[in-house]
Amino acid sequence: MRTITEINEKISHKRAVVMTAEEVKARVAEEGVTKVAKEVDVITTGTFEPMESSGAIINLGHTDPPIKIRRCWLDRVPAYSGFGAVDLYLGASCAMEVMEGEEVRERGGGHVIEDLIAGKPVHIRAQGQVTDCYPRATFETTITRDTINQFYLFNPRNLYQNFIVGVNGGDRSLFTYLGPLQPRLGNAVYSNPGAMSPLLNDPDLQLVGIGTRIFLGGGIGYVAWEGTQHFPLQKRLPNRTPIGPAATLALVGDGKQMDSRWVRGCYFKNYGPSLMLGVGIPLPVLNEEVVVHCAVQDKDLVAPIVDFSIPRRVRPTFGLVSYAQLKSGKIAIEGKTVRVAPLASLFFSRQVAQELKQWIMAGKFTLTEAIAPIATERSFLPQDSWTEF
Repeated sequence: MRTITEINEKISHKRAVVMTAEEVKARVAEEGVTKVAKEVDVITTGTFEPMESSGAIINLGHTDPPIKIRRCWLDRVPAYSGFGAVDLYLGASCAMEVMEGEEVRERGGGHVIEDLIAGKPVHIRAQGQVTDCYPRATFETTITRDTINQFYLFNPRNLYQNFIVGVNGGDRSLFTYLGPLQPRLGNAVYSNPGAMSPLLNDPDLQLVGIGTRIFLGGGIGYVAWEGTQHFPLQKRLPNRTPIGPAATLALVGDGKQMDSRWVRGCYFKNYGPSLMLGVGIPLPVLNEEVVVHCAVQDKDLVAPIVDFSIPRRVRPTFGLVSYAQLKSGKIAIEGKTVRVAPLASLFFSRQVAQELKQWIMAGKFTLTEAIAPIATERSFLPQDSWTEF
């Protein structure tokens, strides 16, 4: 029906018809797939959720005399320095170091990344390996995003295509990457925003590939590779959506162009720091099949209810639950009514899709052809070597 080149021509002349995934679902219910496919050029999706497998590449620029950094802290958060002399990687989930007797600060790499994006000053302290070409032993200063050469997010695993619902069937509170789970099925937490989520609207990754241009943290980013723990072979429903964690993507984008509204450090009690990140993917309407997949509703999507009280890699589940049930605020588990809360912000997920829509309609954002597909046959390999602990 259309090509990306034809869609981009319409975008450049501000004639493209763009709708969010939620708007398309409503329109399909009224008019049907065929009519919507003829009308709409681009469908925008979005999510705003914790993505702890994220981080920033930073190049400080050389000092005088030069230093070969081998240990480094940004606002007391350790950064990895096993690259070139002044190249660093700051992980979003790395915790701020505290002195003996000092209270734990609810702060980590995600908060430092947010501060740099916001233009705030960040203190840096470094120790170097003294060599003939790098004679300096220590370095300490304050940096901002404008005083360093490169500052870009490179995130090994973002945009889980579906996830789990966490509950706690035990008799004590648990503090997890989904937040606190109260004992005896006191609450349930889900992470994925469901029907508006990017990869649930492109279940077989036919539109998203390496090189796809996206909305990342309020700036322009790209799909760099498959994400870590990418598992496209997850079991799927007849509508091709997975019943649990499946595909993931590695993303990259210039932190200097981002907006701290969409990149926020966060902290999970007794678990650690993470990063709330806004990501939006535009889906070109190349044919009717695109609209068929984007018409999927929360009632047609499911996630497994996982019991975190069992400390094993493979935990027991209480079956599958639809996102429509999750978004109602209550689910039933073995005859008990359990209150539910989303970890993703449904409001900001919706805003990501809306902002990306505005960019495209204004001619500020065009679509890209993927230069290679994301792998669809990747297995999930666990580590089963046993060690006592």
